[in-house]
Amino acid sequence: MENVILFPFNEYWLFYLGFTFFVFLMLALDLGVFHREAHEVTFKESLIWSIVWVSLALIFNFLFYKYAGWKFENDSRLLSISGFDAESAAKSVGLEFLTGYIVEKTLAVDNIFVFVVVFSFFSVPLKYQHRVLFFGILGALIFRIIFIALGSILLQYQWIVIIFGIFLIITGLKIIFAPEKPIDPEKNPVIKLFKKIFPVTPKIEGQKFFIRKEGVLYATPLMIALLFIEVSDIIFAVDSVPAIFAITKEPLIVFTSNVFAILGLRAMYFMLAGIIHKFRYLKYGLGVVLVFVGLKMAWLNDAFGGKFPISWSLIIIIVVISTSILVSLFIKQKDEKSN
Repeated sequence: MENVILFPFNEYWLFYLGFTFFVFLMLALDLGVFHREAHEVTFKESLIWSIVWVSLALIFNFLFYKYAGWKFENDSRLLSISGFDAESAAKSVGLEFLTGYIVEKTLAVDNIFVFVVVFSFFSVPLKYQHRVLFFGILGALIFRIIFIALGSILLQYQWIVIIFGIFLIITGLKIIFAPEKPIDPEKNPVIKLFKKIFPVTPKIEGQKFFIRKEGVLYATPLMIALLFIEVSDIIFAVDSVPAIFAITKEPLIVFTSNVFAILGLRAMYFMLAGIIHKFRYLKYGLGVVLVFVGLKMAWLNDAFGGKFPISWSLIIIIVVISTSILVSLFIKQKDEKSN
C-alpha cells in the first residue's frame, strides 16, 4: 500500500469533532451522573464498565469496517491506493483498528502498575481514587492527541520511522532484561518543582485537589498523585504512540483506538488492581510486543513491500500476550502448590 493517508483530517474533521464530543459526553455522564458522589468502586461495577467500554470499541470497530467497505466501493481512487479489492481493503483497516486497540490496551497495563504504587504511596482512599483517575484520564487524552498530531507529521519521514523503531526495540529489550526500579514519586523532578511553587497539606482534604487556608493556596496529596500520574502517562505515550503508528499510518485509526483504550483504563484498574501482581511475567510479553512493533517500523514493513500483514501482526501480539498471562498464572499456581 502506498504511503498515502486514506482518511485525511481535512476530509474527516467533522468526524473528529463528533467523536470528541461523544468522548466528552461519556466522561460527563461518568463523573456527573454515575460518580457524582465519591464512593468505592466495586469489582462488579468495574467489570460492568469494562464490558461497556470494550463493547463500545468493538461496535465502533464493526461500524468503521462497514463504512470503509462502502467508502472503498464508491471511491476508485482509494481502492487503487489500497491495492486490494473493496472487501479486503475494509478488512485491512478494520484489523488495523483492532490490533492498535489491543496494543494500546496491553501497554496500558503499565499504567495500572503505576496507579497501584501511587495510590499506595499517598494513601489515597478507594473512594477518592476514581476522581483522581478521571482527571488523569482527561489529561492523558489531551496529551495523546498532541503526541498523535506530532507523530502523524514526523512519521512521514522514513528516517524518523527507523529511529522510532530502534527506540521501541531498545525499550522492549530494557523491559525484558533490565532490573525493575522502585517508583518513588517524591524523587520525581516535576513533583519537586511543583512543591516549590505550592505548599502541600500533610493529609488528604476530602476529594479536593487544592484548598485555601488563611489566604494561602495549598495543594493536597490528591493533586500530587494526579500530577505524578499525568507525568507517567506522558512517558508511556512516548512508547505507545509510536507503537500504534507501527500498526497503522492512519491518524484517524491511531486516534480512535487510543481514545477507546484510555477510556477503559479506569475500569480496568479497579478490576485488576487487586490481582495485577499475579501477572509477573506480563512485562516480558509487553517487552516482546514493543520489540516486534519496533522491528515492524524499522525493517519488517519495508521487507514485506511497505506493509507487514496486519493479520499476522494481530496473531503475533495476541499469542505473545496470552502466553505471558498463562505462564504467569501457571507458575503462580505451581509455586502455591509447592508451598
